Amino acid sequence: MRKFTGDQLVVATHNAGKLEEMQALLAPFGVKITSNADYGLPEPEETEDTFVGNARIKAHAAAQATGLPAVADDSGISVDALDGAPGVYTADWAETPDGRDFVMAMTKTHDALEAKNAPYPRKAQFNCTLVLAWPDGHDEVFSGIMPGQVVWPMRGTNGHGYDPIFQPDGYAQTCGEMDRWEKNKISHRGLAVAALVKGCFG
Repeated sequence: MRKFTGDQLVVATHNAGKLEEMQALLAPFGVKITSNADYGLPEPEETEDTFVGNARIKAHAAAQATGLPAVADDSGISVDALDGAPGVYTADWAETPDGRDFVMAMTKTHDALEAKNAPYPRKAQFNCTLVLAWPDGHDEVFSGIMPGQVVWPMRGTNGHGYDPIFQPDGYAQTCGEMDRWEKNKISHRGLAVAALVKGCFG
């Protein structure tokens, strides 16, 4: 396991919510955190059909372009009754000609469950795979899973993505209703970052 020894880290994303979460989770280590947007980097095409494959594409592209270590995540919600969909294609379900519309994506998910008359609880899990890549091509991989269920209607305005329809196991609130710090303790991304911190920063 390679340790992180630098003082700068690129978070390979244009998603402000993901960047903010990563900055908060890595704040104790005094690392300067920037993102693709700070370097004018384009989003590389995600051509893999696995979370780790797409995270690798993004992390290595940013590391090569900046000459700095870069971390990327690929994450999504997998719904049991939809055979694991949308999964790796979670963000694609939100794509419109004018950008991503997650209200539309959540509605599409609910409609698909209704069309299948899926039984309750409608089990699902959020998955997150993080890849920390160095400019020399080395990388380390970490994953986190948050089990729960899809609920309807949408509840809460916190978080991002599918948070308002995902209720983690053991909680009465959706991720959209949770305080950010509370969610980070149990979230798929929080768990993956905790593994990254233990492996590369500890």
